[in-house]
Amino acid sequence: MNVILIAGGSGSGKSTISNSLANSIASENAAFISMDSYYATLTHLPLEERKIVNFDHPNAIDIKKLIKDIKTLKEGKPIQVPIYDFEKNDRKKESSTIKPGKVLIVDGILALHFKELRELADIKLYIQTEGDIRFIRRLSRDIKERGRTMEDVITQYLLTVKPMHQAFVKPSIQHADIIIPYYEFNATGADLIASKIKQIIKK
Repeated sequence: MNVILIAGGSGSGKSTISNSLANSIASENAAFISMDSYYATLTHLPLEERKIVNFDHPNAIDIKKLIKDIKTLKEGKPIQVPIYDFEKNDRKKESSTIKPGKVLIVDGILALHFKELRELADIKLYIQTEGDIRFIRRLSRDIKERGRTMEDVITQYLLTVKPMHQAFVKPSIQHADIIIPYYEFNATGADLIASKIKQIIKK
């Protein structure tokens, strides 16, 4: 199984590119994991304390479980991926089953930060998008899909999202094999990557 990592700042278009790539490949050949599913469990903390956790820091990710699960998929075995509840800031009791395919797409702001994760990858992508566009997308998404208020989103962005982007996400671009500029939707870039993936599958 070939592993493709897709990194970039919050709201950069990672999921859009990931879904486009997955749709370009026969469903039985592609598996997809979002690193958001691997936020460490916070059941031990009350809800108000969970809200102020720095989710953009590498320590927020249960990287050991993610690495273990990817290795399990590479062995040809299915895995149980956590389902994260963004309104409660914790994992749900349920999980989703992911079956191994010829290609695994993993996306997340810190997908290129962890050395042990990069070592499992065959292709490493970084989606480069202007900061103001990323913020507007995040603001819209978090209000509509994650039950956040505008004030909460802005506060989190200024206190953790932007500083962590500068400290951890942006520097990880140096590890990318390919950098894709994102403008609404870079169809050409996505098509080129999809073609490359199809070549890998044929091999």
